[in-house]
Amino acid sequence: MTDSSVLDLAPVVPVVVVEDVADAVPLARALVAGGLRAIEVTLRTPAALDAIRAIADEVPDAVVGAGTVISPQNVADSVAAGARFLVSPGWTDSLLDAMKGSGVPFLPGVSTTSEVVALLERGVGEMKFFPAEAAGGVPYLKSLAGPLPQARFCPTGGISVTSAPPYLALKNVGCVGGSWMLPADAVAAKDWGRIEELAREASAL
Repeated sequence: MTDSSVLDLAPVVPVVVVEDVADAVPLARALVAGGLRAIEVTLRTPAALDAIRAIADEVPDAVVGAGTVISPQNVADSVAAGARFLVSPGWTDSLLDAMKGSGVPFLPGVSTTSEVVALLERGVGEMKFFPAEAAGGVPYLKSLAGPLPQARFCPTGGISVTSAPPYLALKNVGCVGGSWMLPADAVAAKDWGRIEELAREASAL
């Protein structure tokens, strides 16, 4: 990745759950065509690692990453599959050490001030704020900017096309994560044109 920061790749990072590996490449191509290059494939399905591998091999314009990374083994498997960034819903010392040692950019998840301070103490200034809406949303992140201006966030969790702009207006937010551009019915119908259109709307935010 030319930029070491995940937060600066695109205003919106699509959070993708791939059930069928055959969908991975056309789905990624639709997102990239719509202007969303950074694609987070969550490790929530048996197909996830193969999906990351397929996107890394066949969609050169995509910057594919792994989400729901919760163990050092997840880190190793994801990087081996071709993931170019890592995102976790939360963090522990062993997980953070593995992500730091992976050689790729990463966003450890936080939802409290103490977790943010602990990461800053470990030299990490970029993190995922999760679950964003449930954990306090825009007002919470706005209130963190005063005492902790050095922390930057990618809020993810419950964010929609309408709630994304207030997050993106915050000075401590680099991008948001979401899956609203991947409606389940469009994926099931393999309606890649619709996904590309929704991605284009998201990339314009």
